[in-house]
Amino acid sequence: MTIELDGASLTVSQVHEAAHSLGQAALSHKAVRKMEASRALVERLAAGDAPIYAVNTGVGLLADVRIPREELDQLQRNVVRSHAAGVGEPLAREVVRAMMLIRANTLAMGLSGIRPIVAERLCDLLNRGVTPVVPSQGSVGASGDLAPLAHIALVLIGEGEAEFGGQVLPGLEALLCAGIEPLVLHPKEGISLINGTQAMLAIGCLELEAAATLADAADVLCAMTLDALRGTPRAFDERIHVARPHPGQIESAARLRRLLEGSEIRQSHITCRRVQDAYSLRCAPQVHGAVRDALAEARRVFSIELNSATDNPLVFGDEILSGGNFHGEPLAFQLDFLAVALSALANISERRVDRLVNPALNEHLPPFLAGNPGIESGLMMAQVTAASLVAENRVLAHPASTGSITTSGNREDFVSMGMTSAVKLQRVVRNTRAVLAIECLAACRALDLLAPLTSSPPIEEVRTRVRPVSPPIEGDRPFYRDIAAIDGLIAAGGLRVLN
Repeated sequence: MTIELDGASLTVSQVHEAAHSLGQAALSHKAVRKMEASRALVERLAAGDAPIYAVNTGVGLLADVRIPREELDQLQRNVVRSHAAGVGEPLAREVVRAMMLIRANTLAMGLSGIRPIVAERLCDLLNRGVTPVVPSQGSVGASGDLAPLAHIALVLIGEGEAEFGGQVLPGLEALLCAGIEPLVLHPKEGISLINGTQAMLAIGCLELEAAATLADAADVLCAMTLDALRGTPRAFDERIHVARPHPGQIESAARLRRLLEGSEIRQSHITCRRVQDAYSLRCAPQVHGAVRDALAEARRVFSIELNSATDNPLVFGDEILSGGNFHGEPLAFQLDFLAVALSALANISERRVDRLVNPALNEHLPPFLAGNPGIESGLMMAQVTAASLVAENRVLAHPASTGSITTSGNREDFVSMGMTSAVKLQRVVRNTRAVLAIECLAACRALDLLAPLTSSPPIEEVRTRVRPVSPPIEGDRPFYRDIAAIDGLIAAGGLRVLN
């Protein structure tokens, strides 16, 4: 499948596909024509005497320095080289592939004033499996993600490092092995490759898809836990949620109702005198639904950004305008709030785990779900691990977007820190998935202890998927393997049972 890049129609799902090597990328014919038109203006102006930012001037605080005509190409090479100053662990291959796809699509809008071959070379890297090594640290999200994008541009000109065929090679060697000629950058092309929000956006798109999987899993696990605790689904009655019609809340309540239909366990205590359950059960639609609404808003913002011109300056007709579309604030806010929302999802899940294992909070199940309490500790430490992850999430949920630090000689005096928001979101997603895996382990064990009664058909279906990776618990064992295996099952969408 080929993803045609036209600067207007790229989706979050397509980014996910390309990141995981599920498609090729190519510029549309319309995009090529638009790029050629804007390029003609840049070449005409570059040959003139009027100062054009980053075309015949320096960059950042050096924007007032004029560059001689014979050194314009060297300026672009130097911009790429000097901005490739990242540090830290390299970004995952999938993130870098997503960055290249999004950057090529941004250039395909035809507002950057570069030759089509520049965006085509990014597509070549994607299509032939060349992945630049991009350090994860070094961006303040001001003129976009300058350092991460510069490490990609460095490989395009035959420098830096890249992974190809399972090996990390010098950039030029990786290009030649893949049959790709290194680029010689001309005026405006170096700055156009590094100005933009594509690193934080790439991470945001990938983590958004992962977070959507977690939101679905959380509804399933809440239903499992509620049934195991012999709770009541009355709080999920449609009339309650229509009276407060947040879309995510209505969706989660409907899913919980469907998930619990036909449960033998529910029928066994239908006449019990309990009126209300704890908030972690009764208020799940309100909490899970708020998370869903946060995901929906992030998807809206990310979808706009995928098809936005984040370069500077931009070409409009016969004019070049310098502005600030590279600023990452719209993304930084969403990335920060996604971390907050997922931290809440992990927190409420951990509270349900505690209700399953804590003998003071339920009267139907043995302490810590142990078969022989005392000689066995059961899932005591699994809940401790969940609590640890929730505590870490609380720290990571502190917003990075409120922490601007002035850069570039005070020219960039307010920055977004969006890349920091993105990187910490990755850890929050991993932590939240692990907490949900622990709830799955505990809920499945609790339901086993209620046999021969069974839960609803959808929940029993989930249990059959869990069993190959986490067999029924028969005495204490090292549970880290179970948690890791269920984590992988959740990540792969193995707990999704309803549309």
